[in-house]
Amino acid sequence: MRFMSQGFWQKLKKPIMALAPMADVTDAAFRRIIAKYGKPDVMFTEFTSADGLVSGGKEKLLPNLLYSESERPIVAQLFSGNPEKLFEAARLVKELGFDGLDINMGCPDRSIEKAGAGAVLIKNPKLARELIRAAKKGSKLPVSIKTRLGYGKDILEEWLSELLAEEPAAITIHARTRKEMSKVPAHWGRIQRAVEIRTELKSEALILGNGDAVSLADAHRKAAETGADGVMLGRAIFGNPFLFAEQKYDLRFRMYDLRRKLEILVEHTKLFKELLGKHKNFAIMKKHFKAYVASFSGAKELRTKLMEASSASEVQDIAEIFSMPQ
Repeated sequence: MRFMSQGFWQKLKKPIMALAPMADVTDAAFRRIIAKYGKPDVMFTEFTSADGLVSGGKEKLLPNLLYSESERPIVAQLFSGNPEKLFEAARLVKELGFDGLDINMGCPDRSIEKAGAGAVLIKNPKLARELIRAAKKGSKLPVSIKTRLGYGKDILEEWLSELLAEEPAAITIHARTRKEMSKVPAHWGRIQRAVEIRTELKSEALILGNGDAVSLADAHRKAAETGADGVMLGRAIFGNPFLFAEQKYDLRFRMYDLRRKLEILVEHTKLFKELLGKHKNFAIMKKHFKAYVASFSGAKELRTKLMEASSASEVQDIAEIFSMPQ
């Protein structure tokens, strides 16, 4: 049965700039802030267990799938090693109104791999293909994949051919193997090869590269050099809600002044409390505090105080005191 449809993907201007899904980072509050101050072309939820969504753990996981209209196009990223459960979870993704569904086939977390999901799927292309078919059939949405060059070694040619055979809308390739993690520079020459393979196989799937893109300009450069349809940026977003809006601001001021940055930190914290306060530990915000508060006079002292805060109101008080004229 043929479900090939790029849906919203085919409407995006190339090169497509995407925000990577990151656990305990790209939650509903964070994405809403990014959508306001520097919206990428496409956003993804945190990766979420499809198996959990169709079990007793559903209510605990549903906050991962919160989103606002400002984030569209918004894609739900799921992981699973069970086609039947992914099919059911895909139906839920459709019911929730998402624009697309992405399957994580690159996460190196051992607990996820033990469940037959994440990067270990690279070693099981038969199951990977079954999962893609289940996601398509269940969601009737454009299905995309996020993966790596290989597991223990680079097997891009064989692995990408298997994925393309199932006609996904897009494939994002983290340009390292699972074994390499992030310990070596990303192999962007292999993204160029991925584009060539896609062309050779006459596939319509979009190819996005991922890994070591440090700015929007760098991402555009990498797309131009490799022929990729787009680039997914992850770590570059930390502490820089304007990442995807860099072209709109004079580079000297793209981070705005410090006071403005602290105002956004407080706004982000309040959103976290409003949207996720009943579902997630406030300590999750602390990795954002580290990112927002860096590389300026007094940053260390301010960061120490923020790390001790236990509520949004405390964060606001600390930021306001710091911002007062001395």
